[in-house]
Amino acid sequence: MKKFIQKAFGYDPKTSSIKTEILAGLTTFLTMAYILAVNPGIFSALDGMPGGSVFTATALASILGTLVMALWAKKPFALAPGMGLNAFFVFTVCLGMGYSWQFALTAVLIEGLLFIILTLTNIRKIIVDSIPVSIKKAIGCGIGLFIAFIGLNNAGIVVDNPATLVSIGDITSGKALVAFIGLIFTAFLVVKKVPGSLLIGMIGTALLGLIVKDPATGKHITEFSGVVSMPESVAPIFCQFEWSQILSLDMVIVVFTFMFIDMFDTIGTVVGVSTKAGMVDEKGNIPGLNRILLADAIATVGGACFGTSTTTTYVESASGIAQGGRSGLTAFITALCFAVALFFSPIFLAIPGAATAPVLIIVGVFMMTPIKDIDFSNYSEAIPAFITMVAMPLCYSISDGIMLGIISYVLINLLSCNFKKINPAAYILAALFIAKYIFL
Repeated sequence: MKKFIQKAFGYDPKTSSIKTEILAGLTTFLTMAYILAVNPGIFSALDGMPGGSVFTATALASILGTLVMALWAKKPFALAPGMGLNAFFVFTVCLGMGYSWQFALTAVLIEGLLFIILTLTNIRKIIVDSIPVSIKKAIGCGIGLFIAFIGLNNAGIVVDNPATLVSIGDITSGKALVAFIGLIFTAFLVVKKVPGSLLIGMIGTALLGLIVKDPATGKHITEFSGVVSMPESVAPIFCQFEWSQILSLDMVIVVFTFMFIDMFDTIGTVVGVSTKAGMVDEKGNIPGLNRILLADAIATVGGACFGTSTTTTYVESASGIAQGGRSGLTAFITALCFAVALFFSPIFLAIPGAATAPVLIIVGVFMMTPIKDIDFSNYSEAIPAFITMVAMPLCYSISDGIMLGIISYVLINLLSCNFKKINPAAYILAALFIAKYIFL
């Protein structure tokens, strides 16, 4: 049995254990299960896309992409419809530009097919390899800050403020209090090196939510609304494509916008998390990168057919990898959890943001480790790396952090006459990113 697992998932008993991989898969799922509730909520703004059908499509896209990652790429990354990409689909393409959701689904399908071509022709790998080492390390740190910020915001510890953009929330009651207690509890488990500390902390925080109420709603932070629910059919949204405007300028703009966001969100997540986990070679390259990127592209095509927005590699995979996941077995367990969630959605959707927040915050700490390898005495490296790191949480975008980082790296070193430091492909990337900000 162990030999089968090693062959099927690239499992190496020298780097992990089966128990650890299972715990890692569960942890990854629980930190990203919110997408099962959030995605249908976002799509509810569109007529003709029933919430139940979108829920099923979200789960199916996640299962497909994560299984391909587990069995083909043999890596511990999980996939699901991307946050930000779903908002762009609904609020920009459909509600802003006035196009139908069928038009937007067609754009997602075309983007996925183009990504398959780019991956098979090695272009995506060339792009990844052209990113400077200091930027690669900064990407991991930036992702750490970003997901910690997401956790703090989900918990209500950090809230929006029209005067100062953000400020501290009410940490003496409600979900913020539950999350803060959960953070201290989970941190204690991590310090004591308790196996499965992140998962135990998450479950413990969710249980605390059963007895604490939200003062704004009067409801408990964690609430169960049932146990079993049969998944709704995806028939109303399955393969609903619109080909009449496939050559229009707006279609080209929408496709390339999807591509920019998806490509650099995925690259940022894979590079950052892999670097932190030590899943890179001595040159900072990621073994099997093309397989990882192909899994992402296949998942996008499949998700479009099911009836949901671009499916991408999730930054929350860092939580499972921090738990010790190192092979496709972690991703396989996550895929199984999504399959179970199809039938037990009330239970899985009961895990509140207050319970996942402590894990995201602590994983953010784990992700900061590569910062010590950035040469801050060399400002031509330090400044672009710093821009990369701070832009991700402040712009709420991994892709914007990477793009601003590479633009600044090329321009700073170009003006400083450090021509030999710049990979030729980096010039092209910087030019494309500048054009993206000007025209898209």
